[in-house]
Amino acid sequence: MPSDPRTLEALRIDREAKQPGSRPGLLWGALAALLLLAIAAGWYFWGAPGPVEVRAVTVEQPSQGPGAGTVLNASGYVTARRRATVSSKVTGRVVQVHVEEGMDVRRGQVLARLDPTTAERALALAEAELGAARRAVAEYEVRLDQARLNAGRVQQLSAEGIATKAQHDDADAEVKALQARLALAAEQVRVSERQVALRQADLSDTVIVAPFSGVAISKDPQPGEMISPVSAGGGFTRTGICTLVDMESLEIEVDVNESYIHRVAAGQRVEAVLDAYPDWRIPAHVITMVPTADRQKATVLVRIGFDRAAAAGTSGPAEREAPLDPRILPDMGVKVAFLGASPPPGASPSAPSPRVPAAAVRTDGGSTVVFVVKDGRAERRAVRTGSTAGEMVEIMSGLTPGERIVIESPAPLKDGLAVVVR
Repeated sequence: MPSDPRTLEALRIDREAKQPGSRPGLLWGALAALLLLAIAAGWYFWGAPGPVEVRAVTVEQPSQGPGAGTVLNASGYVTARRRATVSSKVTGRVVQVHVEEGMDVRRGQVLARLDPTTAERALALAEAELGAARRAVAEYEVRLDQARLNAGRVQQLSAEGIATKAQHDDADAEVKALQARLALAAEQVRVSERQVALRQADLSDTVIVAPFSGVAISKDPQPGEMISPVSAGGGFTRTGICTLVDMESLEIEVDVNESYIHRVAAGQRVEAVLDAYPDWRIPAHVITMVPTADRQKATVLVRIGFDRAAAAGTSGPAEREAPLDPRILPDMGVKVAFLGASPPPGASPSAPSPRVPAAAVRTDGGSTVVFVVKDGRAERRAVRTGSTAGEMVEIMSGLTPGERIVIESPAPLKDGLAVVVR
């Protein structure tokens, strides 16, 4: 039986058909793998993030202190005990101003001048009145001498019986009247002299001088404006030339809650930290506690003075207090830590714990941690904190002096992250 040609054709093997493991398929797979490898290498070398730039500080060992630690924290402001708005004693128009903000001023230095025209004319009038009074005295002295001579002649004629008793009495009365007028004229001279002194004082009041040495922190009027010791003329009259502050009288005022005032005593050592310089700890002491409480705030005002070392005088062996640091300015915010009493004699005080900026302390997973820069990487370190003084936090354990800790980072930190300190 003959075979069907179509059936035989279907059973034939096609040698030219592509198999799954053919050479072109392997080539395309290799090219795809190389492309993926190149993309990964490029991302690693050019797209992967580099080390994070951070700011860091070195943990320093604080100096050994005799205190027993902080017993109370408070905040307040730097104030000046000597601060005055310098004004004039008279109302006048400002013609010259010789002070600018920030200028150092010495006691007696001229700060401003007022228009002296009216005062000068009043002084000239008083001096003219004084001259007239003195000339009147001279006139009465001459007339008194003449009246005494005339009284002597009348007395002689009366003794000879030529002049009458009435003429003698008239001559004596004239002498006494001129004596009284001379005394009145002399008193008028003294009144005129006092008038001249008053007008001279008015003229000197047009020159405004500094009452004490200090620094001018404000300048109020300009030439041409009116100034008065009292507020007048609405908003067009100034009441002061400048505000003067004695920088050597700066101290700290803090309000302490009356519930904790028993922890404060006069002479107690204090550590102050200015808000502007959180890393600078300033030694201070309690001056006094104002003996009254604020019933609205339930606080007691405490005055604190800065400690100043004695400096040798320039004119001899005597010592004087060193000037305050120029970084301390009026009205600066400050945080203070009242320190405990000194240990008893013979006792060895424990080494004080290091303090670090509060920005370096973080809370992570319920733990207090800091990140230490070690071998170019951030190392997470659990710490135990103590008291806080200003922007500084006491580290009781977990850190050693000399280590560097991160205080500022543009990205969240994690353990092992590559960092570089800028």
